[in-house]
Parts: sequence; C-alpha cells; structure tokens
Amino acid sequence: MSASGGVLSRDRFLPLAVLLFIGSGCAALIYEVVWFQLLQQVLGSSAVSLGVLLGTFMGGMCAGSLALPRLVGRARHPLRVYAAVELGIGICGLLVLLVVPAVGRVYTSLVGHGLPGILLRALVAAICLLPPTFLMGASLPAIARWVQTTPRGVSWMGFFYAGNIAGAVAGCLLAGFYLLRVYDMVTATFAAVLLNALVAAAGWLLAAKVSYQPEPAPAQEAALTVHRPAPSTAVFLVIGLSGFSALSAEVIWTRLLSLMMGASVYTFSILLAVFLTGLGIGSAAGSAIARETPRPRSALGLCQLLLSGAIAWTAWIVARSLPYWPINPTLSSGPWYIFQMDLARAFWAMLPATILWGASFPLAVAAAAGPGQDPGRLIGRVYAANTLGAILGAIGSGMLLVPWIGTQHSQ
Repeated sequence: MSASGGVLSRDRFLPLAVLLFIGSGCAALIYEVVWFQLLQQVLGSSAVSLGVLLGTFMGGMCAGSLALPRLVGRARHPLRVYAAVELGIGICGLLVLLVVPAVGRVYTSLVGHGLPGILLRALVAAICLLPPTFLMGASLPAIARWVQTTPRGVSWMGFFYAGNIAGAVAGCLLAGFYLLRVYDMVTATFAAVLLNALVAAAGWLLAAKVSYQPEPAPAQEAALTVHRPAPSTAVFLVIGLSGFSALSAEVIWTRLLSLMMGASVYTFSILLAVFLTGLGIGSAAGSAIARETPRPRSALGLCQLLLSGAIAWTAWIVARSLPYWPINPTLSSGPWYIFQMDLARAFWAMLPATILWGASFPLAVAAAAGPGQDPGRLIGRVYAANTLGAILGAIGSGMLLVPWIGTQHSQ
C-alpha cells in the first residue's frame, strides 16, 4: 500500500478510534467511583480516601503519558499498543479489587488503628492504584501515533480526547446512579473490565485491517504548519496553568454548590458529570478550530482571556442568582424533579468555563505541534503539563487557598 493510500485508509477508521476512546473513558470513571468506595472501606476516612484517589489517579496518568513515548518505539502499531494498554488496565482493575481489601486487613492487624495505621494503609493503597492509572495515562499517547502532527491530525487528537471525556461522563453517571446503587463494587468492576476487554479486542481487530508506517507529515500538509512558531515551554506553561485553574475551580465550586444541593455522592456525581460534559463540548469545538486556524497560539491565548470572564460569571451566578431562583425543592413530587433542577443549576453556572477549559487542550496541542514530531511524545507532554497543573490546583485550593483566604477570595 502506498503512503497516501495508508493515510486514506487510516482516515476512514479514525471515527472508530473515537468510539474506542468513549469506551475507555467510561471504564476509567467506573473504576474511579468504585475505587473511591473501596478506599473508604479500607481507610475509613472519606477525606483521606479522596486525597489518595485523586493524587494517585492524576499522578499515575501524568507519569503514564510521559513514559509511554519513551518506553515504546514508534515502529510498533499504535492500535496494538493501545489494545495491550486497555487489556492491562482491565487486569489491574481486577487485581485492585482483590488486593486492596486484603492489604487493608493485613495492615490493620499489624499496625492497628489510628492515624499511623490510616496513613500507612493509604500509602500501600496508592501504590496498588499506580499500575492501572499509569496505563490509563498511556492510552492517549499510544493511539495518538496513529495520526500525524498536521492540522488535520492534531484535530483528531482533540476528538480522541473529547470522546474519552464523553465516555467519562457516561461512566460517572452509570457507576454513581446505577451500578453501585442497584448492584455492588464487584459487578461494577466486572462491567468496567468487560469494557476494557471489548475495547482491546476491537483495537486489535482494527490494527489487522489498517496498516501503519511511521512517517513525517506529507509536503502539502507540512506547508500548512511551516509558518507556525516553534514549540516552546510557554505553551506547556499555559496549559499547565489552565489545568491548575480548572481543578481549583472544580474544588471551590463543588464546595459552594454543595451548600445548595447537599453534600452527597449524588451532588458530586452531578457536578462531575456537568464539568466533564463541558470539557467534552469544548474539546470537540477546540479540535475543529485547531484544524482551520493558522494561529493556534493566538486562539489558545484568547481562550484563557475569555476564561477570566467565564469564571467571574460562575462566581456571580453562584452568589447572586442561584440562591434566589423561585423554587422550593422540598415541595417537589419526586426525586426526578430535584435531579432536573440540580442539573439545570449546575449547567447554568459551570458550562461556559468548562467549555473553554476543554477547548484549551486541543489548541495547546496544535500550538506545540510541528512537522515530523512524534505524535505520542507531543500529546504526552501536553497532557502531562495539564495534569500536573490539575494536581497542583486540586491540592493547592483544597489544602492551602480555601483554608487561608476563604472560598470567596480563592475564587
């Protein structure tokens, strides 16, 4: 098959790769919700459990996105690598379900109760969660090598990211409102493992139908990118700060909106689903813009500027609008009405900012892209910078800013 024929063949199957990422994202969020409950049972503290889960989840994904391009050469078929990663996630998911409770029982008998015992069990539980989260972070750089670092290829990277987020929304709602409500952690884990296995099998079959050969961008596509500025640390700094502000805002807004909706897993699931929905919409829009714009850095900068106004909008809505809506949830005829109202309030407050945060990622990838780059290494660095900023934002806002200057000034 000629090089041009290979590109055309790949393009025909790229929408199927987006579907694979939807399944992957759904499984990942099912695991996250299940592991939160699992850690609560093992550690006995929701605050420590959430801290261990978020720190390990995001830290492992950051490490995986950086490590895969260095550990796996470009010669390997990206879809086969992706299939192996998904299969590894499923195996690790089963092992976590078996190992973490056993570890908790062993350390309780050896160390006992109290703060030292909790912290030691938290450390061992975090180590147990690192392998699957590492593989989750490696999935996007793995499949990114299937496309080229051209405007069209970069836009598809953004669509992969958007599909992953769309699946994450479905997984969050499926786990929080059905699997764990009707069944249990074992059933929910088996559902996520089944998704991983199906995605891995589909990826392996797709790899058999589509040839792959690492190559530089074609001349006609490279001409579209030759005038773009060379990649610099400025792009990674911007997307890192964007991740910092996104997770800081999520922590603060969850704290504020929980005062109106109630501090429960139900509220957390709704707010997380709305946040992820906005990120998915923004990522799809940003991907389309990245394909057409000759100046992605300017678009990225404009996106951050608009975010200032969007964050101010949310602050105003939460403080001056939502508390005065003419509704009384206590007079509702059933939980479905309350669910609709809470969902509407969350979308009204959070959607503009989350769309802009979602658009920032594909625009940052486009701004850092150049002809002939390794797509896996490119998207791994952008993803790692964004995730590292998100980790610092979650820790900094929850443990430093809010206790120090309060929620209003932190916002």
